[in-house]
Amino acid sequence: MKQNIWIRSFVGALLGVGITNGIAIVISLILGDGTYYAVMPQLVQDFGSELTAVVVQTGVSLLYGAAWGGASLIWEREDWSITRQTVTHLVICSLATFPVAYLMRWMGRDVMGVLSYFGIFLLAYGTVWLCQYFITKKRIEKINLRMQQHRGGVE
Repeated sequence: MKQNIWIRSFVGALLGVGITNGIAIVISLILGDGTYYAVMPQLVQDFGSELTAVVVQTGVSLLYGAAWGGASLIWEREDWSITRQTVTHLVICSLATFPVAYLMRWMGRDVMGVLSYFGIFLLAYGTVWLCQYFITKKRIEKINLRMQQHRGGVE
């Protein structure tokens, strides 16, 4: 189990950096002024230089991705209900996400910014969860159908 946590966390850390860089590229393309925005301009002001801001964001992205990667093992706990898995995963991931979003200035630092952040986070989380739920349900239905067909041929 511990080895799985390390492996998932390592893969998650790499994905965290990759996703953060991908988001920076998309934002830069959307702004369309020919400049690459590696970090939020306010983050450069917070840390005094673009290089320091990029290094900090990369480090935070590693930790952020590692938290999500490690948390993915929650879904493999067969002794837990889907409700317990969901609530535990949601709590761990939101505890990892909120301070990162705040520190990296991915959200406004006022009441509306925090409320908007949580609204968007819960909407995105819920959407992904529902998609995964229905995909898994469909797989289970296919497995059950194959098992019924197999039993029908054996009997």
